[in-house]
Amino acid sequence: MSLEDSPSPKPIDSREVAGSSESVAALDPVESSKAETVDPNLTEDAALALMKRSDLSGEILEQISKHGSLTKSRKVKLALVTHPMTPRHVSLPIVRHLYTFDLMKVALTPVVPADVKVAADESLIARLEKLTLGEKLSLAKRASGRVAGALLNDPDSRVIDAALENLRLTEASIVRALTGRDVTTELVQKIWEHPKWSLRHEVRNAVLQNGNTPLSKALEFARGMPVEQARQIIEGSQRSEYEKHSLLEELGRDSRD
Repeated sequence: MSLEDSPSPKPIDSREVAGSSESVAALDPVESSKAETVDPNLTEDAALALMKRSDLSGEILEQISKHGSLTKSRKVKLALVTHPMTPRHVSLPIVRHLYTFDLMKVALTPVVPADVKVAADESLIARLEKLTLGEKLSLAKRASGRVAGALLNDPDSRVIDAALENLRLTEASIVRALTGRDVTTELVQKIWEHPKWSLRHEVRNAVLQNGNTPLSKALEFARGMPVEQARQIIEGSQRSEYEKHSLLEELGRDSRD
């Protein structure tokens, strides 16, 4: 058989995908990844059914991403970004055009590659200032730890409270917020009063180091750690020289007693 006589790749027919006897699930995964092309008449429902296949090739996914009217579908965009086989040069540009809560879903989907999750979080964080209070409250409770950490700097105390209760929030995110430029006295207070986070070693160190922590609370935290460690943190803190001297003097008096 000559090359001219060889069969052309079999298009993925939207009618087959939608539920005929030769459905997507029945297609051979190895052969389909090499031989199939996307039917020009593929519908949104058929495309979504097709993308439920974890074995789908990156080539087919890229074809879907360039498929006329499908590129305008919110559901198709989300399915493309969350598919584990979608090439990065396809998924990453789409991320910027996703809706707010679709970005949240991307960052929380286990099979999504780490760099795509980071891109989704960064896109979401860049939008925070433009979101409504209700949207920010929902994100503070449900989004990734990275987004919850960014919301610790929100001017509304209700958002901060919600973020502090986010189960995905990490100690590292709180320390990052405490050592940032825009940290407020309100945030520092909420953290030192929090029944969970105020007990964490690195968080206590960051609270002690923060210049917004009242001297009485800073001294309380300092007394709860080894003297030399407390001295080093105080000396490297953001406090005035007078405050540093006062704290060190109190620690020295405690050690003599």
